[in-house]
Amino acid sequence: MFKKIISIICSIASLLGVPCGKQHLSNPNASEAAKELYEYICNVYGDYIISGQQESTWVDGEQYEFEYIYEKTGKYPAIRGLDYMNDDFEGVNRRAIEWHEKGGIVTICWHCGSDFSGSWAESMNTDITDWDKALKEGTPEYEKLIAGMDKGAKALLELKEKGIPVLWRPFHEADGQWFWWGKGGHRNFKKLWQLMYERYTEYWELDNLIWVLGLSERGEDYWKWYPGDNYVDIAGADSYIDGPNDSLYKKVKRVVGRKMPICFHECGKIPTVAELHSTKADWVWFMAWHTEYMVDRNNVDDLCAIYNDEYVITLDELPEWK
Repeated sequence: MFKKIISIICSIASLLGVPCGKQHLSNPNASEAAKELYEYICNVYGDYIISGQQESTWVDGEQYEFEYIYEKTGKYPAIRGLDYMNDDFEGVNRRAIEWHEKGGIVTICWHCGSDFSGSWAESMNTDITDWDKALKEGTPEYEKLIAGMDKGAKALLELKEKGIPVLWRPFHEADGQWFWWGKGGHRNFKKLWQLMYERYTEYWELDNLIWVLGLSERGEDYWKWYPGDNYVDIAGADSYIDGPNDSLYKKVKRVVGRKMPICFHECGKIPTVAELHSTKADWVWFMAWHTEYMVDRNNVDDLCAIYNDEYVITLDELPEWK
């Protein structure tokens, strides 16, 4: 009931031109759909947690995790996590559109090599040979980097034209330095992030993106990897350690304070509501990873209790987006 009241209040406030959220998006030209979604996320932050699930497409159909969750809990997650890996732009966009049409929230990451092709293996096993040249406008290395980066922009442009806001989660876990985008160190990572932000926001005019910075539980000195308030809308971290990960939440909060919501952008076992409440880990959403991480690591009774708790927002409890 309270979740529905929040949705109604936000809808009325939006109609009256009164922002319901705690912050504004970094892009001053953000679309109305992106602003509406961000205001909603900001408004529930601290009072509720939004449920999320990363998809796989290779185990038992495209809906494997989502049908599993529904079978065990009677609910669907509010957020669907997708990945542009293997240049699956067409498939990801199709599923993103379908999820949006169901009233759900879309988040997209991108496992790829340093040429923006391939998948997880390439993201781990490739690197930028000369970061200075790659980040210097006018060099062949820069032009190659931009050409690869633009593949994602062209795909996101289709979602913009469909009016779909995206929680855009590029270059995640950079501070862990196992993916190529983190191997050049924090200074080059920040330049890379800012380059993509400006390229996507200014050149491609992608006004439908909400920029999500995802750090890792193994990293240190989060502040060194923070691209800046003008380039980030939501900050978060991931962990595959069981429990609420409240210390991780506090690490992110020490960097961003109350300036933006903080998300648990990847996890294995979903923390219980009691764990979250007892430690005051106010993650704005959780997103469980796919396949065995969802099916094997989450006790069915706990999963059912989480998805049916008043504190947890599921697909059927999201507002009717304008």
